[in-house]
Amino acid sequence: MRIVWVKANKILPPHSGGDIRSFNLLRQLAMREKVTFFSYYEGGVDRNYERELQEALPGAVCVCRGKPLPRVLDYARTYFDHEPYAVGRFASDAVRNRLSECLAIIKPDVVICDFLDAAVNFPHDREFAAILFQHNVESEIWRRHMETARGFIKKKVYQRELARMLRYEKQTLAKFDRVIAVSEHDRSLMSAWIDVSRINVVPTGVDLAQFRGNGSSEPTQPLVMFVGAMDWEPNIDAVGYFCANVWPAILARVPSARFRIVGRNPDQRVRNLASATVEVTGSVPSVVDHLKQAAVIVVPLRIGGGTRLKIYEAMAAGKAVVATSVGAEGLDLHPGRDIWVADDAATTARAVIDLLLNPDLRHKIERAAEAQAAKFDWSAIAEIFRHVLYKCVQSSADDHVPQLADDGHSTDDELMTGTEV
Repeated sequence: MRIVWVKANKILPPHSGGDIRSFNLLRQLAMREKVTFFSYYEGGVDRNYERELQEALPGAVCVCRGKPLPRVLDYARTYFDHEPYAVGRFASDAVRNRLSECLAIIKPDVVICDFLDAAVNFPHDREFAAILFQHNVESEIWRRHMETARGFIKKKVYQRELARMLRYEKQTLAKFDRVIAVSEHDRSLMSAWIDVSRINVVPTGVDLAQFRGNGSSEPTQPLVMFVGAMDWEPNIDAVGYFCANVWPAILARVPSARFRIVGRNPDQRVRNLASATVEVTGSVPSVVDHLKQAAVIVVPLRIGGGTRLKIYEAMAAGKAVVATSVGAEGLDLHPGRDIWVADDAATTARAVIDLLLNPDLRHKIERAAEAQAAKFDWSAIAEIFRHVLYKCVQSSADDHVPQLADDGHSTDDELMTGTEV
């Protein structure tokens, strides 16, 4: 099967959840199929990046779009466009032309549009199967931005972008043969716009070889940790909320506790949180090394969509996780058994305190978390993804392709074969 995978922005190094998900699926698919990765990025030509991309994904096609305008001017430039700014800012005739040339040469069986922002340059007239890979329901992210925004102007901007995103997302989904969601929750939301039979769920995975805990040692201190890209607004909001509303209560009960925020490009609002009990690391060589030191991982997200890969990574490392419902949304988890879910400040603080002060309880959660994460190695998840591609390409299933269940999902015994449990 000839696959072309189209993505906006760089994919290396794969730090963000979407990049990690895409990169691991690409590598797994390339072991069995002919995969061409097509991407484009902003700024000056980055020869080091393009060289690394060729080493990681041989045959990749990369287009540099040049330097963008400052964000405020760029937003003003697109103010009257039909597309929401988060998508429209990626529009490029040069990218469209280069992509058309590649497709004409490769003649793919299926083309994957990775994230909604890549759809703005996707060809409308095509002779191949087309799949939209929806890591999030983007309009839901903007809805939660609007609901949590402070200040009249900011709320109005989010309200306007939400309206544009809703319209664009609904129209764009209808243009693809099939949509891949990362959770049942997202599938349910998108079924309001297109026939649910056209939406398949491919769950989030984890690199077990990298994160497996292997009976990780007891933390030497009551270290609470958040891991994520710290230039992403939902993460900025999450740690700000945690430090202001949850952390003081934890310190009152566990004065020796420390909170570490691990993630690249910390926004100034995140850097301002640093104190005698709060550490902001910025980019780190290895997230795994930090996870080993943590007693409890927190995911206090109030905004977001899709699924949080960082939760499965922490669980695979054998760590107890306390998350909001939004943070754990869409993951195959069992609150109270392999994760602790808390949606208000007081309940979150009590959960973290209990896990810090009660090692037996923490170890029980850790063991269950590690066992659950072990079911979702990327090799198994890629087989589900690959099956959806074949289903999209072929007009009817044959003996070489496992049958889909009637609701559009692959049966567990056919597609999870070889998964570690």
